[in-house]
Amino acid sequence: MEKRSAPRHKCFLRAFVYFEGRGTAVDCVVRDISDIGARLQFDKPLVLKELLDLHIPIKGQSFHAEQRWHNGDEIGVAFCAATKTNAKDTGADRRVERLKTEIGELKKAIKHLQKNDQKTKEL
Repeated sequence: MEKRSAPRHKCFLRAFVYFEGRGTAVDCVVRDISDIGARLQFDKPLVLKELLDLHIPIKGQSFHAEQRWHNGDEIGVAFCAATKTNAKDTGADRRVERLKTEIGELKKAIKHLQKNDQKTKEL
């Protein structure tokens, strides 16, 4: 019998992970969640930083978390103390900044694609 400090709940929730130093969100699925952590599944194995922010839109929740383990395309995270927030709370400011960064990166990518498209048309 497993002895865990908090009961886990099986789930299948779409979520987004923001890694420190990375402006873009990575899609994932929350497979298990408890009051103290979660098991996340990605499309492919990732090279990860230890700290991350997890946002679960359908629940309106965000968590600052620390990676505890990884196995292939899954990772286990522990929520940092007192970081569970609603989307309206202070975590929103951090997400807004990341989204602004992501928008800037997307604009650069669009300009680059437009330049390449223009060069192709000129040929």
